[in-house]
Amino acid sequence: MLLPHALRCLQHANVRRFFAGQSISLVGSWMQSVAMGWLVYRLTGRSEMLGLVAFLSQVPVFLFATWAGSLADRVDRRRMVMATQANALVQATLLAALTFTGQVQVWHLLVLSVMLGLTYAFEIPARHALLADIAGADTPNAVALNSTVVNVARVAGPALAGLLVASVGEAWCFALNAVSFVATLSALARMQGLARPAAAPARGWRHLVDGVAYARRTVMVRALLSLSLVASFFALPYQTLMPLIAARQLGGGAALLGRLLACAGAGALAGALLLLVRKDGGGLARRVGWGAALLASGLLGLSLARTPLAAGLSLCLTGFGFITQLAGTMTLLQGLVPRELRGRVMGLFSTLFVGATPFGALAGGWAAAQLGAPLTVRIGACVLALGALAFHLSLPGLRREAPAQHPGLAALP
Repeated sequence: MLLPHALRCLQHANVRRFFAGQSISLVGSWMQSVAMGWLVYRLTGRSEMLGLVAFLSQVPVFLFATWAGSLADRVDRRRMVMATQANALVQATLLAALTFTGQVQVWHLLVLSVMLGLTYAFEIPARHALLADIAGADTPNAVALNSTVVNVARVAGPALAGLLVASVGEAWCFALNAVSFVATLSALARMQGLARPAAAPARGWRHLVDGVAYARRTVMVRALLSLSLVASFFALPYQTLMPLIAARQLGGGAALLGRLLACAGAGALAGALLLLVRKDGGGLARRVGWGAALLASGLLGLSLARTPLAAGLSLCLTGFGFITQLAGTMTLLQGLVPRELRGRVMGLFSTLFVGATPFGALAGGWAAAQLGAPLTVRIGACVLALGALAFHLSLPGLRREAPAQHPGLAALP
């Protein structure tokens, strides 16, 4: 198949199937995320509850993702992803039924948030490892295209959710999300010719510990994971506080919330497209550091915004910085880590980047109740800015040490 250079990974049939399913499902997932946040705020009006729901939906990643990554190195990754998508379909269906019938209560949302978190815990490391398996040498391009697809959905999903919530209520967002998982399951079922998992010489805890030890002793991997942890805990809780910012700081409602989150998605989409058209990985490590710095700058602007326009522009910068750091980190990790360790390292990445977010969300929700959402976001932005500066200053040393540990790191900036 003759394709533009930016879409070269689509020459693989399984990659085309992967993205056909993802592109539909991700829009539904973003719609549910926005609708869930607004439903929690409508039922309780409390920032602490927003933080708790976010915490419960992501803390299973912290608890189980590293082990799930070890599992993804030992079992059929496609089947593992299919099982997680089936669980997500059931969760969205239950959420829709409860909301349609008017029976939904806060405790329902807490339980279903844990159920969704378990999906994330096992799906993230398996899905990213599967993408690298099916893309082969085109993995960097596939990661960039995945980021682009995610952020197209991040623009469309919140905007559609804002309109639906304002006009017909949250339940329709949950129902459409449930239907969207059918596309993912169908695409995964049609994949063919996948490699069997390599036989692992170690089992159980030893297998898991080997992956952690690899990440700890590989300096570039360790630095990337450390910066991811700082961004996850201190910066990303802004997403949990967005209903408060939209309603109290900017005086808007669900429609404004959807538009603001779409602005963040538009900025992230721009960042993903820049990665997509790159022909090599030169400068990628430096871009990761700049992405963290831009994420911090956007959040600082958001904390100071007093109009929807200023907030929207700040969120565009926030999204651009976020995806530049996230996609750059994932591209580097996918390219540097051997296949037999990929699931474990991506599981560790999930633990630190996604799994630490709920603790940040819980702390952010509590801090917002004491200090207000704007000051909470501002403090997190300042901490991330210091982390980005430390990463930039450490890069010369990483360049000197990295090639000795992994020959593939020699070309990094």
